[in-house]
Amino acid sequence: MSGGTAAGDAPVIAIDGPSGSGKGTIARRVARELGWALLDSGALYRLVALAAQQRGVALDDTGALAELAASLDVRFGSDAHGEEQIWLEEEDVTASIRTEECGAGASAVAALEPVRSALLALQRGFRRAPGLVADGRDMGTHVFRDASLKVFLTASPKERARRRHKQLKEKGIDVSLAALSRDIEERDRRDSERSVAPLRPAEDARILDSSGKSIENVTQTVLDWMSEL
Repeated sequence: MSGGTAAGDAPVIAIDGPSGSGKGTIARRVARELGWALLDSGALYRLVALAAQQRGVALDDTGALAELAASLDVRFGSDAHGEEQIWLEEEDVTASIRTEECGAGASAVAALEPVRSALLALQRGFRRAPGLVADGRDMGTHVFRDASLKVFLTASPKERARRRHKQLKEKGIDVSLAALSRDIEERDRRDSERSVAPLRPAEDARILDSSGKSIENVTQTVLDWMSEL
C-alpha cells in the first residue's frame, strides 16, 4: 500500500462496453498513464473457457466450470513493449485466449451465475493503491459499483467488426468481415439479454462513442474526466 490508502478504498476507473469497442486498449493506456493496476476481466472468462477446453470440461457443466473459475492460477504482466501478457499455470496463453472460439466460450461461461460468483472475489482482489483500471462488461454495474469513474465505451457494430478484422489480419488469422459482423451482433444480443449482470451502462456512467476517434483521443478523454473528479 502507499499513501495510506487501503486496498478497499483505492480509486477505480471502470470501463465497460461491448466486444470490439476498444475498452481493453483504452484501459491499458489509462492504467499506464496513471501508474495504476489493470484488470482485464474479460480475460478471466476467456481463461475459464480455455481451461475448460484443455481439461475436457463441457461449457454447460456449471459445477465443474465454477470449480475451475475458483481455482484459476492466473498472472498478468507486460512484455518489453508494454503489451499485456497472461499466464495460466505458468503457460503464456496471451495468444490462445484471443481466438474467436475462446471468445465465444467466454461469452457462454460468463452467463453462468456460479462462474461469475467464483470470479468476483478474484476480480475485487485486483483493487489496490494507488488505483485500479478495470475493463469488462459489468465492472461499473456489479463488481465495482463505487468506482470513482464509470465509462461505457461503445462504437458502431460496423466499426467494431472492422477493427477486429484488422487486428486478426495483423496476427495472420484469416476470417471474413461478414462473419465477424454476425458474431459481434450475436454476442451483443447474448450479453444484453442474459439474466445475470446483463451488458448495459451503469446509471451514473459516462457514455463514450469511440467511432472515428483515435486511441489517443479516447484515452485523453477518460483521463480528463478522471482529473475533473
